[in-house]
Amino acid sequence: MSSHNLIIYTDGAARGNPGPGGYGVVLLWGDRKKELSGGYRLTTNNRMELMAVIVALQSLTKKNIPLTLYTDSKYIVDSVEKKWLDNWIKTDFKGGKKNRDLWMQYHALSKNFRIRFVWVKGHASNAMNNRCDELATRAADGGDLLIDEGYEKSISGES
Repeated sequence: MSSHNLIIYTDGAARGNPGPGGYGVVLLWGDRKKELSGGYRLTTNNRMELMAVIVALQSLTKKNIPLTLYTDSKYIVDSVEKKWLDNWIKTDFKGGKKNRDLWMQYHALSKNFRIRFVWVKGHASNAMNNRCDELATRAADGGDLLIDEGYEKSISGES
């Protein structure tokens, strides 16, 4: 078994909020590095922050490994670490809690890993966080944007 810990950096961006958005992910395992990104035509910043985490976890083939996930999203760190998400699930996201679709995806994925969240200041001196921001904003500004179905259905009144 390798002694390396998996380190993940994530970031999300939206031009407008709502507007075109994107996510960026950097995965580090020893001396190996993998980058992931994607863009959506209409979404929010919080959704892209969360999408980055989901895509990162979905990309992993090994389960039950310890990993450290760095994000500049207080929304994500607080929702998980302060157990807000557990309460939202218990109350079926009552009170207008947003992003239920993505939170439920995260919740299911998170059971497969031992995740330690670390908040980092955004747009500061963290090179990997800045790289994720570049990936996210480039994806948001790119062509062939995907449809964030969960968001677009929520604003059109579909369920």
